[in-house]
Amino acid sequence: MTVAAHLFVPARPLTRQDAKTLALAALGGALEFYDFVIFVFFTAVLGKLFFPPDMPEWLGQLQTFGIFAAGYLFRPLGGIVMAHFGDTFGRKRMFTLSVALMAVPTLLIGLLPTYESIGYGAPLLLLLMRILQGVAIGGEVPGAWVFVSEHVPYRRVGLACSLLETGLTAGILLGSVVAAAVNKGLGAEAVLEWGWRLPFVLGGVFGLAIVYLRQWLQETPVFAEIQKLKQISAMPIRDVIRHHRPDVVVSVIAAWMLTACMVVIMLMTPTLLMRLHRVPLVDALEANTAATLGLCVSVVIAGMACDRWGAKWVALVGTPLLVASIYALYLGVAADPALLMPLYALAGFFAGVIGIVPIVMIQSFPAAVRFTGLSLCYNLAYAVVGGLTPVVLPELTRLTPLAPAHYVTLACVVGAAAIVLQARRRR
Repeated sequence: MTVAAHLFVPARPLTRQDAKTLALAALGGALEFYDFVIFVFFTAVLGKLFFPPDMPEWLGQLQTFGIFAAGYLFRPLGGIVMAHFGDTFGRKRMFTLSVALMAVPTLLIGLLPTYESIGYGAPLLLLLMRILQGVAIGGEVPGAWVFVSEHVPYRRVGLACSLLETGLTAGILLGSVVAAAVNKGLGAEAVLEWGWRLPFVLGGVFGLAIVYLRQWLQETPVFAEIQKLKQISAMPIRDVIRHHRPDVVVSVIAAWMLTACMVVIMLMTPTLLMRLHRVPLVDALEANTAATLGLCVSVVIAGMACDRWGAKWVALVGTPLLVASIYALYLGVAADPALLMPLYALAGFFAGVIGIVPIVMIQSFPAAVRFTGLSLCYNLAYAVVGGLTPVVLPELTRLTPLAPAHYVTLACVVGAAAIVLQARRRR
């Protein structure tokens, strides 16, 4: 691999075009992530509507979480295929296609007939839509990281990726706000009858609008350069596995850290707290909104700190704080549910340490195979860990209510250790 294949944009000030690119990328990522996660906020309702009414509630929710997890299991398929074409034909085309593949099934979920209308065809159709969503998100997130990192100066990659991460997190925030508004504004009966459809239809319509807006984005200068130098890889996945195995291992472990924080802290905790400690759903969703706001702020701080001091030092400082906050959340709410809001907000803020993960992965792979390298590692972690966690973790809470905190701690400590070792290996 030649030096040119490791290209980043040289140091220079951020331009107005950079700001436009970051804004459109973050907005699209926010809406696409909203489309992907809104499902989890309505698992209780979907479990009642898409499975037999005589099925035990816990079993219906378990199967609904299983359908939610199916989206993660199919992420590698979409991610690797889209990354292959992103590394061979250009980042922009795949960046636009991923939004379209997400918007259409999200819209269709909001229009699906329920079990009462078509029986077992309902959960099967729901599963199909979730698989399509997984294929789309598998290409969107790694593609977005590569796209913005190759548009901005090298010393601003951390800032660019963290702003994008804020956009993705804002998608979760939007999902939490919409879910709380629908549940609070319509009431349980109206939500069960028709209100659950609104968030999906809304997400699908806005997703199609983003497809239109992304046509104004430009191809990355880094891809244009490797195309000009004829350094495009004929088979990126082969080159990644053959030449970058240590980087793949580190990136997968780092992605596990990110996965654990997002799936457990930001997505599953409202439902887990509701079941473990009888926290009202509306209160849990409002606290989740506060946690997501904290994450939006702190992930930018982590990205800027990474540009200045490096990922190793951010990991060494941020990981212990995150571990302490997640235990404080689950222990504190068990002792006094009134502490839910401040403790959840604190855990969300310290979860911002995951802002270093995309930066570590981007720096691990040269431009010719960067999209494929990121997509392989990120989606492999999400498929295995993100796919199993929503199914296994609720069962582990039967053994100990601290199972979510134990799991996040394990993932973050191992992830931080891998990032530190990667930094030493490069030196």
